[in-house]
Formats: sequence, structure tokens, C-alpha cells
Amino acid sequence: MKIGAVSDSHSYLDNLRLAASKLIAEGVEIIIHLGDDYDDARAIERPGIELLRVPGIFSSYYKNPGIPNRIVRKFLSWKVLLTHAPTAHANDLPMDRSPEEIITKEKINIVLHGHTHLPRIEKKDNILWINPGHLRNEDKRGYPPSYALMELKEDRIKVSVIDLMKSKEILAETFSVPGICND
Repeated sequence: MKIGAVSDSHSYLDNLRLAASKLIAEGVEIIIHLGDDYDDARAIERPGIELLRVPGIFSSYYKNPGIPNRIVRKFLSWKVLLTHAPTAHANDLPMDRSPEEIITKEKINIVLHGHTHLPRIEKKDNILWINPGHLRNEDKRGYPPSYALMELKEDRIKVSVIDLMKSKEILAETFSVPGICND
């Protein structure tokens, strides 16, 4: 199963569409938009491709109790948390569970997040943390626009964060279960 992830598109819709096109060319079944901006995800709706999205913490949608700020989904044997911010935030709604609580109580294997604009693939306390980066043309943190491609099997996952313009991996790792041991 192949899944794509994007985050922090901030109305850079051409870059978002380009990332989606590249992910679709890779054969993804699902594209996940991790916020900022929630409405941007409409630009990449495609027949036959499931689109999941969460709002960014400063979005008006984040304050709407009818729109989940965090989603837990199981993909094959992997339990995944989708969230814009990797930690609890002052803008969380009173009924929102913190990422920390969800990770513990739901036995999460993978946290997909945005917010920092920093590409990330990191194993920490047997949890795999993935941030696809951002899709701005330029970013003050120094990283180019990027997206993530995840190739999941029941017992392993290969994750790549890819430079949007150069189509070159910025980060790439393969992990296996149980315990998400790095190969």
C-alpha cells in the first residue's frame, strides 16, 4: 500500500497539485493533507484517490467541533495518528485529546504531522514520526518544498521525504515491526 502526505501548503496550490501528481504517478491510494491550509486539499481531490485532511492549528476549521483536529487510522498493521501539530496546542478544543494521550492510549505506531515545516523521519520510543515538510516556494527554515511517500507492508514501511522540484529524496528510511526496529 502506498500513501502520500503533504503539509503546510499555505495556498501554494501549484506546488500542492504538483506533489499530488507525483504521488499519483507513484501509485498512491491515499493522499493525506496535514493542515495549513485545510481548503487547499480541495485542489487535489481526484477520483479513485482517498483524501484525508486535518486543519492547521491557526485555521478557523480547527475551532469547528464538527471537523476532527486529529484522526487515527489503521493502514494494514500500522496504527497512524494524523495531526497538524505533533504536541498539544493552546488552540486545541476542550474535547480534543492531545497527541501524547492518543499515542499512549491508542498504541500508535506512526505520527504524521506538519506545522514545523521541517522534513522529519525519526524513530523515538518505538514511534515513527514523519513530517513531509512544506510546499512553499521558499521557507525561512532553509528546506525546499517537499512531500512524503510511504510504502507500507504488514511488517515494514519505507518512508521517503522528496524534494518537490528536484524529485530527489531528502530523507529515506525503512522500518519494520514489531517495535519499529530500524533496518
